[in-house]
Amino acid sequence: MPGHRRDESNFSMTDLIVIGAGHAAIEAALAGARLGHSTLLITLDKTKIGQMSCNPAVGGVGKGQVVREIDALGGEMARATDRAGLQFKMLNRGKGPAVWSPRVQCDRTLYRDVMTRTVLNQPNLTVLEDEAVSVLVEGGRVTGVRAARAGNIRARAVVIGAGTFMKGLMHRGFATTPGGRIDEQPASHLSDCLRALGFEVGRLKTGTPPRLDGRTIDYTKCVLTPGDEPPVPMSHFTTSLSQQQLPCWLTHTTEKSHEAIRNNLDRSPLYTGRIKGVGPRYCPSIEDKVVKFPHHNTHQVFIEPEGYITDEVYVNGLSTSLPEDVQEKIVRAVPGLENARFIRYGYAVEYDFCPPTQLKSSLETKSVDGLFLAGQVNGTTGYEEAAGQGILAGINAIHFLRGEAPLILRRDEAYIGVMIDDLVTKGADEPYRLMTSRAEYRLHLRWDNADLRLMDHGRRVGLLSTRMYDHFLGYRGRLWEAAREALPADAESRYFEDLPLPAPTDRGEPVVPHGTDHNPWSRGTEQRQVEIERLYWGYMKRERAEIAKFRRLESRRIPFDLDYNVVHGMLLEARQKCSRIRPESLGQAARIPGVTPADAGVLMVHLERRRRERSAEVV
Repeated sequence: MPGHRRDESNFSMTDLIVIGAGHAAIEAALAGARLGHSTLLITLDKTKIGQMSCNPAVGGVGKGQVVREIDALGGEMARATDRAGLQFKMLNRGKGPAVWSPRVQCDRTLYRDVMTRTVLNQPNLTVLEDEAVSVLVEGGRVTGVRAARAGNIRARAVVIGAGTFMKGLMHRGFATTPGGRIDEQPASHLSDCLRALGFEVGRLKTGTPPRLDGRTIDYTKCVLTPGDEPPVPMSHFTTSLSQQQLPCWLTHTTEKSHEAIRNNLDRSPLYTGRIKGVGPRYCPSIEDKVVKFPHHNTHQVFIEPEGYITDEVYVNGLSTSLPEDVQEKIVRAVPGLENARFIRYGYAVEYDFCPPTQLKSSLETKSVDGLFLAGQVNGTTGYEEAAGQGILAGINAIHFLRGEAPLILRRDEAYIGVMIDDLVTKGADEPYRLMTSRAEYRLHLRWDNADLRLMDHGRRVGLLSTRMYDHFLGYRGRLWEAAREALPADAESRYFEDLPLPAPTDRGEPVVPHGTDHNPWSRGTEQRQVEIERLYWGYMKRERAEIAKFRRLESRRIPFDLDYNVVHGMLLEARQKCSRIRPESLGQAARIPGVTPADAGVLMVHLERRRRERSAEVV
């Protein structure tokens, strides 16, 4: 029953099992529990719930929009960020509002503590410290999980959010250590189970830079980069921020740093072939930067504090897996870091993942009903991408066990929708990073209007309280009134047409303390929205016309069992790729690499002919 918590040593059946305790798993587990269903989160170490494995920061270009979207749906990441933030910054202010993106440097320990308390205190949610070794499947449907110590645990749905832990292997020079994170054991068996179930499993790589003692840095040789004043909260529900902001600092690598790298590439696991997994293109190691961009004499290095009560700093820009002595040469050739003391050396980690073309847009696997994958197991990078997948996977796992339609976010309504569509349609042969350039409708998908785009969904699924949703409706009503006065007469009707309408729901209240005693939408907020619409109205109008075309293609659904071999006129490559990926709509089929516009046109004709034939049979 709601609010009931079981002793973790005494259970055999639950509604939902979530594997992992990182950013994807947290959002999935909280969503399941808050929607009123018994949820079990299985993690190797319950003291590491919400651990920030790499940079203790949330947001950034594209990523900040995702965090705001998670927040609008009723997720936790933005609220935890505001409680743990130590520097708040709005990026890209020199450009248009479509690419403004909030970023928050966090206190690593405080963020983990906030998330740990949130998870452990959540009604309907139990945490089990154990290793999930296999997924139980009967008749093509998930039936639970086998844990190393607890044995078989039955469940009606399962979400895997194992991060970098599936057969994780850490590299530093020629030394290798099993682990998904420093001083943490890997999940050694789960990916073997997925292979046995018929899933394709690949190998990817990521890395992290050294951590230094901030007391040994000469900041007079670095450039101060302060936070914004006043700071802008990440969450829609945060009314004010009272914590002191800490500064970050900027310095650069030197030719001497680069020389140390070039002279030691024969000791790099990345360049000697010891690392087999593909690394992230958009977050490369310093070795990759020096080798692939030899025309750059320097690269930026940001010195970022790890917390309020620690002297440890994160050296953003120097991710590396070179040996320790080489790391020291690189770092001490950087202005300000000549005498820096190392607290921890950088390393790379390889891990197993499942190419995401094996998923539906709901993040449910195509071959096993009720099994969902979220986060780096799908080939993505970053806390934000993982959390965005996690909340959708959690919601859709609950919808699956209720027999309800999944929540699918389109490319025109959320960056989360762009990301998931990219993953399931195009796959990931390298770690996927979400960027604003991946979205066709950037003017529409701004950081400041995530509430207008997605809070109806949050309320409809049941993750937003009635009181908070009523506050939101009041804000939207004021926005309508302000728009009537400010927008051109010929724009007004189209503007109101595109605003979402209130969504009725009988879900009741989510099982979550939502801070509903205050109204976070202060009067005057709507003026910013109207000013953006007024300023960019011509571009907005053109983008909305493109969105209308896009929605027409998305509305043409494709049966999952369609035989593409009988679609005469499609190229062989297009038929093969559509047969493998199983697109859910005509628009999604058109986005598959190798499917030409002509192929999409032939498929559209075939679907229309098939529809008419089915209609004639019914008559």
